[in-house]
Formats: sequence, structure tokens, C-alpha cells
Amino acid sequence: MKTDTIECWHGAIGEVNLNHWQTLNAAEQAHAATFKNPLLRNRYITVRGSLRQVLAQKLAIAPEVIEISKAEHGKPYLADYPELAFNLSHSADTWVIAVGWRCRLGVDIEIAKPRSNLAALVEKCFAEPEAAYWHRLPEAEQTAAFYRFWTRKEAFVKATGRGIALGLNRCVLNPGKPTKFLSVPEEFAPASKWRVQDLELGQGFCGALALDRDLFDVRLMEITF
Repeated sequence: MKTDTIECWHGAIGEVNLNHWQTLNAAEQAHAATFKNPLLRNRYITVRGSLRQVLAQKLAIAPEVIEISKAEHGKPYLADYPELAFNLSHSADTWVIAVGWRCRLGVDIEIAKPRSNLAALVEKCFAEPEAAYWHRLPEAEQTAAFYRFWTRKEAFVKATGRGIALGLNRCVLNPGKPTKFLSVPEEFAPASKWRVQDLELGQGFCGALALDRDLFDVRLMEITF
């Protein structure tokens, strides 16, 4: 087993796969039934069922017996297998699940669509070095650059287990070396142990993986089950 490999599984949300539904526990099936919007219901079933399939493959156990717990700030984890870290993200009809051994990891995916309030979000969520770099870019490059910064930072705060409440402006990327951080909140220091990597998930999407490991290999895989 290669424990230095991070697997990033991705797929699209379509019609509900019966196998996904059958792997959900009673609480998950009940939660799925609360969605009135068919798209949101299908998204939940597909992503949750796919997560169980991926974890089951890594652990060599049946997907329906996996117990998924939530930490204090809501990050899911496996109490019975704490050495296996995972995280998931979805945007529109695309989702990604990252899985790795003995590390903290987070993943994020976003549609890189133009927004009228990008400059305001930069001032609120970016640190001074990041904001200064972004404002110097040609306007034609700013949208894509915003989402690259955003997904990297979002992946980091998800990896910590604290989420966006930690403060995106408190994790500062090095604009000249975007795989590294200039600084992170003290409780997750040193910044030098954290790495980020962009994920190529299709035209129009930005994705990123963050983890507290220096040397690692990332495999991007499309789900087939």
C-alpha cells in the first residue's frame, strides 16, 4: 500500500445510481428525502454514495458498514480508521473526493465564473501580499487568479478542520511560489509543512488540494463505480 499517494476521485452528478442509494445508512437516506429540489437530492446521494465507495475500496470493507463521524467544527472523519483522511467538495454538477493516509488534507472546487464583487472579496479574504499581487494583474487575468487563490485557501482551512470560520486572510499564500504558504495561523504552524496543488478538473473549474505533508504524489482519478 502506497501511503504517500493522495487519490483525488472526481465525477459528475447525473441520475441517482441505485448502488449509491443502497450504501447510505438510514440517517443518510432520511436526510436525502428532505431535499425538495431533485438536483440537490441527487447531488447528496451521488456524492455521499461515491464517498462510501471510495472509502470502502481503501479499507477493503463493505461501504454500508462505514461509520462517518463529524469533528467539533463539522469536518467528517472515520473514528474507527483515524489514519485515513478524506475531504470532499462539489460545484455545479462536478464533485471531487480526496483521500490520503496519515495526514491532514482538504480539497475545494469552484466554477471560475465572473463576479462583480471580486475586488471586495479580495479585500475581505486575501492577505495584503495576495491582494497586492491580484490588483497588479491585468483585468483579463483577475477572475481566474481569484479562484486559484480562493480554492487553495479554502482547501487549507478545510484541511485544518476549522473551515472558512478560521479566516481565509489568515492563511497567506506565496504569490511567487503558489504551492507554498508565507504564513498560517499559529495553531497550525509552521507554514513550511503545508503544501497546495492545483487540480485540473475540466474547463471552467478551479480546484486545489492542501495537506500537511511535504513529499507526496497526487493521482487524479475519475470514478467508475
